[in-house]
Amino acid sequence: MSSDDAATVPRPTRITAVPGGPHIDVVRDFDAPPERVFAAHCDPALFSQWIGPARLITVVEHMDARTGGSYRFVQREHDGGEYRFRGSFHEVAAPHRIVMTFEYEGAPGHVELDTASFSDLPDGRCRLRVHSTFESAKERDAVLAAGMADGVEEGYRRLDGLLADGIA
Repeated sequence: MSSDDAATVPRPTRITAVPGGPHIDVVRDFDAPPERVFAAHCDPALFSQWIGPARLITVVEHMDARTGGSYRFVQREHDGGEYRFRGSFHEVAAPHRIVMTFEYEGAPGHVELDTASFSDLPDGRCRLRVHSTFESAKERDAVLAAGMADGVEEGYRRLDGLLADGIA
């Protein structure tokens, strides 16, 4: 299957945000084992190819994906607009768990804590679960209103293509 085919196969991403709570839960299955999906989250060359919407060009300035490491990346619009993100890796336990912070530099001090788990499924597949904790329901709701769900879904479709092509 080519990346073009993979992009057309419907793979539901379940995004749950309980009203009034400060959490977002994302569940997504991939047609690749946890080791490959995990690597796509930790390898800067792979990460930059799938994270977020395709209209943005992602440049990973640094990514030290280990417990105690950090990362920073920039996403650029074709018209010159930029979005900068950074965070710290609190736990990296290959290939099944990453705990990290995520901060959009355009809103300093608004840090979320993400816990990602990568589980084995039959037939060499993986289930990714991400639990994001925000400082408040208001901050969580602002992220959702800014289009987080669309960016996550498009990014995961792009990751499907990399996995299908054997790149990730």
